[in-house]
Amino acid sequence: MAMEESSTEKRRVVVIGGGVAGALLSKTLQFHADVVLIDPKEYFEIPWASLRAMVEPSFAERSVINHSDYLTNGRIITSTAINITDTEVLTAEGHLIAYDYLVVATGHTDSVPRSRTERLHQYEAAVHGVDDEAKIRMVRALTIRLRHYSNLFLMAENQKIKSAHSILIVGGGPTGVELAGEIAVDFPDKKVIMVHRGSKLLEFIGYKAANKTLDWLTSKKVEVILEQRVDLNSTSDEEKSYQTSGGETIKADCHFLCTGKPVGSSWLKETLLKESLDNHGRLMVDENLRVKGRKNIFAIGDITDIPEIKQGYLAQRHAEVTAKNLKLLMTGGRESKMATYKPGSTMAIVSLGRKDAVAQFPFATMIGCIPGMIKSRDLFVGKTRKHMGL
Repeated sequence: MAMEESSTEKRRVVVIGGGVAGALLSKTLQFHADVVLIDPKEYFEIPWASLRAMVEPSFAERSVINHSDYLTNGRIITSTAINITDTEVLTAEGHLIAYDYLVVATGHTDSVPRSRTERLHQYEAAVHGVDDEAKIRMVRALTIRLRHYSNLFLMAENQKIKSAHSILIVGGGPTGVELAGEIAVDFPDKKVIMVHRGSKLLEFIGYKAANKTLDWLTSKKVEVILEQRVDLNSTSDEEKSYQTSGGETIKADCHFLCTGKPVGSSWLKETLLKESLDNHGRLMVDENLRVKGRKNIFAIGDITDIPEIKQGYLAQRHAEVTAKNLKLLMTGGRESKMATYKPGSTMAIVSLGRKDAVAQFPFATMIGCIPGMIKSRDLFVGKTRKHMGL
């Protein structure tokens, strides 16, 4: 194993994870520290833009960004972190990267190709050189993931949607609702069925917003089935049928699984942070976003145990607070002056197609074109790119 050399002129900050939180933090600190970003892929993706890209593949051109485009004064190590010591991070390739400060931002587990080139090969394999039976097996194996897409993979998903007459969406959270809205607006002739195990859609927000969302989907002829699960193992390739826990049989040409993903923390269970994980596998942090019991290790984004909805804009706030605290510590500031993070209130904007959205604010709930103007037009892609200095 080779020791990675670091500059002695600046403090060494290692960020593990190049998602919403990790990418923004790395970009913000790159001229204040010797920053090393460790990520198994070469790009950052704006996750809330991925569902639009599934129905409009060209939309992904601006939402899939190489780490090197925004991290111009830091190092990028394309690898997976597998262990942490008090002073170093070990990667799957055997590199040891020394740190003065460490930030864990590995979010949720997702399996994606390393580069855009590999995505291209994946897409080419999806549409060329395979027989119809193989294509059916491949399509049924694909699932939606809220974070980490590339436009080439989304082109394959777009073809999947275009070729289907009926589409089953499993899961009525933000991902499932937004996908149903995109399909219903762009492909109004397609039959869309959504099955959700909960008693209401968007369970993280109030009943008023959830009911407004249900009414909107129903007005677009989306069939919504609540309080049932789908047994994906019961799928018949010949009949294209799915069985629900309520005994119903649903006919659909394809399905998308829009349920939650496991927290990206399993690798931490054999590290010095194993005692810092709660029962859900999240890292316990203090009000300064430091891992509890650690002076120089922070955690940000979805991997934290902060009691709030796991949303992108909150992950960005984590990055901003942590950047302030690291700048303070690296310049010899007093810990008593560190910025504190307060959990976000229950506020959410869920897109419904290209023009509409449902929004829950602390004192009001709205649906229609007004909240749609806030998010649905470009899904904050322009704002996020500007935030990243692009």
